[in-house]
Amino acid sequence: MKVFEALESEVRSYCRSFPTVFTKASGYQLWDRDGREYIDFFAGAGALNYGHNNQRIKAKLIDYLMDDGITHSLDMATEAKERLLKRFHDVILKPRKLHYKVMFPGPTGTNSVESALKIARKVTGRDTIMSFTNAFHGMTIGSLSITGNESKRKGAGIPLTNSIAMPFDSYFGSEADTVSYIERFLEDNGSGISLPAAIILETVQGEGGINVASFDWLRKIEELCRRWNILLIVDDVQVGCGRTGPFFSFEPAGIYPDIVCLSKSIGGYGIPLALTLIKPEYDLWDPGEHNGTFRGHNLGFVAATEALSYWEDDQFSQEILEKGEKVKLFLEMLAQHYPEMECEVRGRGLLQGIEIGVDGLAEKICAAAFERGLIMETSGPNSEVVKIMPPLTIDEKGLEKGLTILEESLKWCKKMM
Repeated sequence: MKVFEALESEVRSYCRSFPTVFTKASGYQLWDRDGREYIDFFAGAGALNYGHNNQRIKAKLIDYLMDDGITHSLDMATEAKERLLKRFHDVILKPRKLHYKVMFPGPTGTNSVESALKIARKVTGRDTIMSFTNAFHGMTIGSLSITGNESKRKGAGIPLTNSIAMPFDSYFGSEADTVSYIERFLEDNGSGISLPAAIILETVQGEGGINVASFDWLRKIEELCRRWNILLIVDDVQVGCGRTGPFFSFEPAGIYPDIVCLSKSIGGYGIPLALTLIKPEYDLWDPGEHNGTFRGHNLGFVAATEALSYWEDDQFSQEILEKGEKVKLFLEMLAQHYPEMECEVRGRGLLQGIEIGVDGLAEKICAAAFERGLIMETSGPNSEVVKIMPPLTIDEKGLEKGLTILEESLKWCKKMM
């Protein structure tokens, strides 16, 4: 690691948790330069839902490159973009009776969020955006203004304005009705809270600690938005593309957001790509009013188009839910067997987590897992949640092996307590 320590900025992060040089990856496995094998319960922070070097997607990319297909195109029309737009409409939007215009805002999740905030403000003429405690929406200034994590907000270096944070579902405990709390602020002219342009939320707060919003709470938030003429933005950057089971994480709640942010695994192969889905009546952009040099990433279009083949029927979604249930039961078993760790199980689908009530122990568990050949990260404001997020394509053998390593890591940490 000496080259990275000497030449790369101190801002580097994940390589400190996983201190080895990786050379190869396939499916749910990685190998380092010493030939050591690792199981991946991290999946590129959610960018690798279809696994490393997915063979089906790789074949399409190789064919496209060998035919000298367009790689960079800004927002010019290309056949690769045309195929993706048609495929996304036919496979994803039409069966779900969703009507959105597709915007290509730039290649990352924060690009999608920034564009969503801008169009919401343009449509409504208002400037405030309401977000939630423990939210994470990206690292650019607009996205940071609606992110809850103190250390990430501090990195902005300037005051973060034009936003207001409200309590997420169960923030005050399961009995508290945070939607009524929010509405009281809106209806009281003395609350100091102006009517927001939009409310933005994650249905499951991945970086914030695997905090799961109930479907009832999501429906109430949508009702509040309709009642007050506030746009509803769902940030599905990490928890979309099947991470919780269905393609969109909000589907089981039966809500219909005005704007949806997608990135990470929408690129299919770990290729940078982002989409902002906008209800047609709110697509009020002037040409070029929001743009980006790499919004025309045709390799991303090709990979994304092939990845959508997983969604032609319900089989893939069902497999995700079954694997997710297996992970949940395993974590509940761990929580029962290790009461001294004060564990709480959280999550949906293949985004699961186990909160560790002992300070600093979640990070030690992840470090012990890495030493045993399992890559995981923590989440939550104090890194208190062990986060389990494997590729959605992981097989039963890989899932079981990874969970076994997790239990071995807990056992080792228990001895060290």
